[in-house]
Amino acid sequence: MQQGINSICIVGGGTAGWMAASLLSNLLKGCQIKITVVESADISTIGVGESTVPSIIDFLNASQIDLKEFIKATSATFKLGIRFDDWYAVNEHYFHPFGHIGRSLNGFDFYQVWLKSLSEGNKASLMDYSVNAEMAKNNRFVLKPKQTKDWVIANSSSALHLDASQVTRFLRDLCLQRGVERIEATVNDVVLNEQGFIDQLHTECKQQITSDFFIDCTGFKALLIEKALGISVEEWSQYLPCDRAVTIQTQTDQPPVPYTIAKAQAAGWSWTIPLQHRTGNGYVFSSKYCTDEQAIKTLTNNVQGKILTEPNVIPFTTGKREKVWHKNCLALGLAGGFLEPLESTAIHLVYKTLVNFSQHFPDTDFDEQNEQMFNQKMDLDYLEIRDFIILHYATAQRADTDFWQMCQKMPIPESLKEILSIFKERGELKNVYGDFFTKNSWCAVLEGMHIRPKKYYPLIDGFDPQKLANMLMRNAQLIKDTVSTMPLHNDFIHQHCRTIR
Repeated sequence: MQQGINSICIVGGGTAGWMAASLLSNLLKGCQIKITVVESADISTIGVGESTVPSIIDFLNASQIDLKEFIKATSATFKLGIRFDDWYAVNEHYFHPFGHIGRSLNGFDFYQVWLKSLSEGNKASLMDYSVNAEMAKNNRFVLKPKQTKDWVIANSSSALHLDASQVTRFLRDLCLQRGVERIEATVNDVVLNEQGFIDQLHTECKQQITSDFFIDCTGFKALLIEKALGISVEEWSQYLPCDRAVTIQTQTDQPPVPYTIAKAQAAGWSWTIPLQHRTGNGYVFSSKYCTDEQAIKTLTNNVQGKILTEPNVIPFTTGKREKVWHKNCLALGLAGGFLEPLESTAIHLVYKTLVNFSQHFPDTDFDEQNEQMFNQKMDLDYLEIRDFIILHYATAQRADTDFWQMCQKMPIPESLKEILSIFKERGELKNVYGDFFTKNSWCAVLEGMHIRPKKYYPLIDGFDPQKLANMLMRNAQLIKDTVSTMPLHNDFIHQHCRTIR
């Protein structure tokens, strides 16, 4: 007879731990499954980034959290995409927008239609057909309604910039109201049973904690999944050379813009993330080409506003846990793997891991085939994001420092080589194996890096050139006209979801 699990113990709080508790407490309500979070008061959240992608909205909906209340509680601002400064070359920038770019025509992908129009003399850029790019350029914002017949608004999509510590407090309070148990303690020993499953946790105060299933949110320490169960990390440093980050917070001295800035630096790249009450800043770099002192100097010399915190240097290893789920333990957040925050995917991976876990939710048999199917899904998710991040380095044309010269020479995975090879011929991306970064994202970055295919779909030649040109001109103008009526980003926040202090 099938027997369900009765308890889940989440070891470690922070963003990952309380996201897990928030989502599971909603998904599992009525199942009589006890959820406990064991959280140490001595261990702080690392949080190398505070920027998200649109799946943060999906997480809030799945957890039954009101968006505007969440924004107010976390000093959040809206995010329409990422502006990449100095990546292709110094003093050049491009924009990677969320949402759709353009409208398909008779079933043909818009990017292919745009390529055809270029050969007919169209001078409009790809971003002229992105409502998100136009909103970002003009510092405008509106929240897309759940249902709209306006294709311009329907093409938009947004994420959030967050204060990670405030997110943790908000989610913790929510979970405690929902009946999640919190134990403030530090786990110092993990006991396995004869079958190699986690049986007990021992805390520093000699408390013994048992559970049917455990979620490891202990960060890079990976106390359960690695130290107890022996599941190591597959490193990807041969493809992603940065291995350290330094972070500081600065006082906000300008209205927040609705996008993240990722600026290429001499030995890596820096981020600027605007919140309502402050700005998050960081520099991700390679220790082979830059010392901690040099990185701190670069970062502090390039930020705006009064510096509020001491620089915090965070070493990391890029890679993925060989198995994210093993026996009765799920690795979440940094315990499961780390991909540098260039495309703001850390919180997305937490959410996606939880979604995949819920779709393969175990019973006490802990079927190995079920576990294997879950891990295969996670492999694809991590590989997709890994290759998309590598894309930024591999296509950069900078050669002004040793770091960027190395990036032009370093090997890239065969999977990415194949993607680029096919794209350069006909602009196709059908072999991209994940389901997160759409063709819109790949085309935005590749266009920003001045990479275009040799050909477009030949059947598009069947369209009347003048009608095609008129349609594209009308669509681009409609996007501009629509955005011009939107409120400024900061005005929208002040009217609808301002944090009151």
